[in-house]
Amino acid sequence: MELRHLRYFAAVADHLSFTAAAHSLGVSQPPLSQQIRDLEREIGVDLFERSSRRVALTAAGEDFLRNARAILVQAADAIDRARTIGTGTAGILNIGMTSSVLAGPLGGLIRLFEQRFRGVDVRIHEMAPDEQIAALKAHRTELSFLRSPPEGPDLAGEIAWRERLCVALPAGHALAAGRSVPVDVFRTERLVSLRLEGSRFADGIFRACVAQGFTPRLSQQVREASSLISLVAAGFGLAIIPEYVGRLNHPGVVVLPFDPPFLSADVHALHHRRTGPVVDNFLALLREEAPGFDRNVQPINRAEQHIGPRESGPAITRASEG
Repeated sequence: MELRHLRYFAAVADHLSFTAAAHSLGVSQPPLSQQIRDLEREIGVDLFERSSRRVALTAAGEDFLRNARAILVQAADAIDRARTIGTGTAGILNIGMTSSVLAGPLGGLIRLFEQRFRGVDVRIHEMAPDEQIAALKAHRTELSFLRSPPEGPDLAGEIAWRERLCVALPAGHALAAGRSVPVDVFRTERLVSLRLEGSRFADGIFRACVAQGFTPRLSQQVREASSLISLVAAGFGLAIIPEYVGRLNHPGVVVLPFDPPFLSADVHALHHRRTGPVVDNFLALLREEAPGFDRNVQPINRAEQHIGPRESGPAITRASEG
């Protein structure tokens, strides 16, 4: 028994006429009649009562019709589902990220993606950078957003948006009234930082300061970039933070850029080299909209988007938290 047998049977049941059913199906009547006879032979009972004047369903035919219609609906749903998944308009998308990355345009991008592709279930997984890489390689996630380029031959990526580093100062600090801060302020000021042993991002900042000719005095070390703002407000020192984290307003903190620019904190979208249609659709939207599409977040000044290291200091090429 094949789906065509059920379609032919349902058409005859709808029209109670082999001629009309054949016309609606776009087939000739003799093959249609043969398909119905084959179906009845396979089932072992008559589904129709036939006479020269009329065609009617038997009791077995009426019961079989209900089940046949359900099967045809399920088959049509399965076909539609397969087509939508094949085009990336349905499915599941698991995204790994850190909390500081979510402070940027990513939240708005995910919201826009869900509006365009309502059949895709987007699941956010907040995890440490090393865990994100492991999840990607184990296919537990399909995308990760990190301040680092791809790792290993099986991963690929691209810059999702460019982001500079800034300085967070207490509102009452002498430099808070200025327009920018020099990096050598950390020759004398204490630095609150992400944990060096758990964050390549923080370790890269520390090493870049050493390359500038001074070793920062670390006051406190924490796991989350958002905690740095609270420590700055409490007077534990200054913090070097990604720009979008600095836009999370705190009444006791002022955030200023470095002058000249110190290091970049660009965010990369990492994925497998062979992507599926759902990931392809998300990346297409990312290229279309990032970095300034989220109207609730002021976009980065275009003149300042190429943000790199100072000539005398190394760039952070592999980053972690923050």
